[in-house]
Amino acid sequence: MTNRDAAVEGEPGGTGAPATRRELARARRPRGIRRLTTLPIAIVGTIAVSLGIVQPAEAAPQTPKRLAKDRATGADVRRTAVAAASAPPAEVVVAEGDTVSGIAERYGLATAEVLAANGLGWSSLIFPGQRLALPGASTPVAPKPTAQPDIRRHTVASGDTISGIAARYGLDTAQVLSANGLSASSLIFPGEQIVLPNAIGTTDAAAQAAAPAPAPGPAPAPAPAPAPAPAPAEPVAAEPVAQVQPEADRPATLTDEMRTNAQVVIDVGRSLGVPDAGIVVALVAAAQESGLSDVDSGDLDSLGLFQQRPSQGWGTVEEVSDPAHAARSFYGGPDGPNVGRAPGLLDVEAWDAMPVAAAAQAVQKSAHPEKYAKWERAARAWLAELG
Repeated sequence: MTNRDAAVEGEPGGTGAPATRRELARARRPRGIRRLTTLPIAIVGTIAVSLGIVQPAEAAPQTPKRLAKDRATGADVRRTAVAAASAPPAEVVVAEGDTVSGIAERYGLATAEVLAANGLGWSSLIFPGQRLALPGASTPVAPKPTAQPDIRRHTVASGDTISGIAARYGLDTAQVLSANGLSASSLIFPGEQIVLPNAIGTTDAAAQAAAPAPAPGPAPAPAPAPAPAPAPAEPVAAEPVAQVQPEADRPATLTDEMRTNAQVVIDVGRSLGVPDAGIVVALVAAAQESGLSDVDSGDLDSLGLFQQRPSQGWGTVEEVSDPAHAARSFYGGPDGPNVGRAPGLLDVEAWDAMPVAAAAQAVQKSAHPEKYAKWERAARAWLAELG
């Protein structure tokens, strides 16, 4: 037996029979692989790649992680809760320093919406204690009762001034101006309510001061029969002027606007043949109603030099706002512009035998007829100067 044959016979599993080289290689391979399994996995992998047994694996694409949704912060939750809780109420009471734009911004509304909901314009003034409606409000919530006392107020009448109101209630003019957000140059208008500082009581202090003590009234009278429609150009009886303490005469000082309007009243009267006494009545009425100014606002729908109301037959808005037309309407007469609708001075029976204030009241039918007398002396001076 040769050395080669002995080597073949010495291999495991050998039977002593001759074997080829292929068979020897196949018999040895499992033993080499088993040796590799005892090595670290990193070394095995490197050897396997180097020998071409395996190929390097491609990196598998990673599934992107889904980002978590942002959670609402405590501030966002609070902000949402506040927005839900601050739905605009049905109305708001104006406090000192409030403006329409500020109130609108406070409740997330447009300023134009708040103005429109309250019949206001961009130049309109608001005052403490005034109630403003807020558009888009849901069911109004009744306000909780408070222990605060009622605020006393004075309702402005034609001819009222802040200084006069303050003097009437024993208050300082500067305090009244401050309590109402006004300045010394601010204008007030009939129907406006003025807050009286440092005073409590009924809502309208002027009504309380003027009202006498209640007395038991008589049994209610039956309802009167409907009055017939007035006949055109029929003389109108004058209403008596209440006997009250007269106010001090007003000065005859004229601004440029007052002078212009006084001249219009005089010129229209002259063109109609109205005597001086009638022109004085017209000047007194215009001075008391508007301060001889062509104002574009007033009580209810009153407008213009004489505060004439379109709803009461004095003419259209444009007509009552025209000083010349307003003067012709005040004088009236058989050829006046308002025959059968709104009687003028010349339609009042025996107007020239009345006191000036009574004649003016017969046309204007003011709630404060005692206010006219204080202008008579100034009106006569204006007529002498311009007339």
